[in-house]
Formats: sequence, structure tokens, C-alpha cells
Amino acid sequence: MLRSRETNPAPATDGVRLGDIVLRNRLVTSSSLLGYGVANSPLLPYGMSPISLFVPLSEFGAVTTRTLTVEPREGHFTTRDDWSLAELPGLLKRYRTVLRGTDAGFLNAFGWCNIGIDAYLRDYYPRTREQRTIISLGGFSAEEFVTLVDRVNAAVPAGDIAAVEFNVSCHNVNFDFSTILQDVLDEAVPRSNHPVILKLSPDYDYVRNAKQAAKAGVSALTAINTVKALRLDPRTGTPWLANRYGGLSGRAIKPIGLRVVSELRDAGVTLPIIATGGIRTVDDCREYFWAGADAVSLGSATWLASYPGYALAPIKALRVRRVLRAVRRYSTLPNRDSASL
Repeated sequence: MLRSRETNPAPATDGVRLGDIVLRNRLVTSSSLLGYGVANSPLLPYGMSPISLFVPLSEFGAVTTRTLTVEPREGHFTTRDDWSLAELPGLLKRYRTVLRGTDAGFLNAFGWCNIGIDAYLRDYYPRTREQRTIISLGGFSAEEFVTLVDRVNAAVPAGDIAAVEFNVSCHNVNFDFSTILQDVLDEAVPRSNHPVILKLSPDYDYVRNAKQAAKAGVSALTAINTVKALRLDPRTGTPWLANRYGGLSGRAIKPIGLRVVSELRDAGVTLPIIATGGIRTVDDCREYFWAGADAVSLGSATWLASYPGYALAPIKALRVRRVLRAVRRYSTLPNRDSASL
């Protein structure tokens, strides 16, 4: 049963409660950037970001997995995560077709490349039990979401994870999710033994989608997913990404994310909101809390860098730790006129 949004909830002894969702604190990590929370490669043991080597993932409110589908999916990239140092040049070449730095952000089109829900639950989830986890799920029909929910229910006892997140808003899989959203909410949400988070896109009718989610029993919202975008080579007109269009993330979309969170609150949406989009510093967190967010999520603005910039991972990790320490002390939510971060 849904709980109304609390203005200044006190932290529970086992974490921070956002309605039905219990986090260790109000700072989580966004989907995909840290893979499955652990990997098989000594080169990138937490997925795409070496910054993760220097930040304790178990201290975050929750770590959100890469979006998982019923069957393994290559997408526009690969399902492999066991790259060796000798393969690094080839890996970086592959990355350039699905991930590119752009003006104040990143453009990606991985296309939900993942190992599939069964392999994740068998090979990865047991190795991340010390983390609080949000399992991101993606599908192209209500039936697929029902299957995903049933498999998570069978493998993960209620309360062992923070939530499952329904990614029904990704732009780089070339699908109109508005055609299935209501069926997904009606059929898959009631079956879940875990709280459900709906991930909203700023390119859809997010206010309407949020109100649909509330009626269906969703426990929280993630706002926002990436923004559909395009970059072309100015000399040839060739798209930067293999999928032509991709999802824009990072600093460039922070004003959009803030607008969406604020407009959701202005529209009377009371579900807890986990805000993401360009968050990098304590000030960014404060802005999102002022706009109406209950928790914040670090994404590409924090975990990614230009490839040479990865050498600065230990220094960048210090900034992440500072944000984590500040948000962990943040036991109450601000209103729009005050903040205590």
C-alpha cells in the first residue's frame, strides 16, 4: 500500500525510508554506470568507471544495476565484462561507437546490452549482497516485465534489495514505451514482492506517467532518464553513435532534471522522487532537494571522464566521497526555502 510523501522523515535505524523503499542514505548510483555492481575483470571490476575502485559502493544508499532483460542482449555494444589490459585499445574503439563526450555531458547508445536476468541473479547478485541494490529491469511488453518480476521474486527474498526499477523510457533501443506503459503498470507492478520504481523520461508526458504510476501502486519515481539527442561529424555528416540517436546525460541535462522534479511536485505528485541528471557536487544535491527530490543519484557526471582523464580517478573519487559524507549526514529533507547540507 502506498504511503504519502513525508516532508521531514527521520532516518530509520536500518536506513532512510522513502515510502516502501529503504535506502542506507539519500545518495544512490544511477543505472548502467557501474554495471552489475561487480564484474569479472581486474581492469574495470565495477563496470565502466575506474573511479569505483576508490569509492566504497556498499556505503551508498543503493547501487542501481545495468538494465536487465529477459534474455541476454548485445544491444549496440557487447555483454562482455572480462576485458584484459591487452584488449584495452579494442575496448576503447568499441566504446567510441556507443559512448562519446559532448558539450557538458555524454551521449550514449549502449542499447541495453546486458547478460540477461538469469545470469545476473546467478553470477552477480550473490557477490553484491553487502551492497543495497536497485535492480533495473527493461522489456518491450508487459509480459516481459512480468517474467522479469517473477524471476527476481523467485531468487531474491523480500527486503533483500531496495527495489526494482522499471526502465520504460530508454531512447537508444528504438521503441515507443508509451504504447506499453499502462499494461506494464497494471500487470507487473502488483506481482512484485519488492518496491517498484518507475524511471521517467523528460521526452514523454512525465506528469501523466507519474500519476499513472501512483494509481498502479508504484513506490517511487526516478527522474530523469537520459534526453534523446544527436551529434554528427561536422565534416561528413556521419552520426557519432552506431544507433544514430542516443541518450544525453551529464551536466548538460541538470536544468532539465531540476525542472522535471519541480514540475512533478507542482502537479501534486507525492510519490518519493530519486533525482538524477548532472549531479556531481554537494551543491547539485542541494538544488535537487530544494526542487522536491527525496534522494539523489550520481550518474555519468561523476563516474565517467575522458579516457585520459581516468588517470585522475583517485582524485575524482575524493569528490565523490565528500558528497557521500555530506548526504549521509542529511537526515531530514529541506523544503523549498531552506536546506541543511
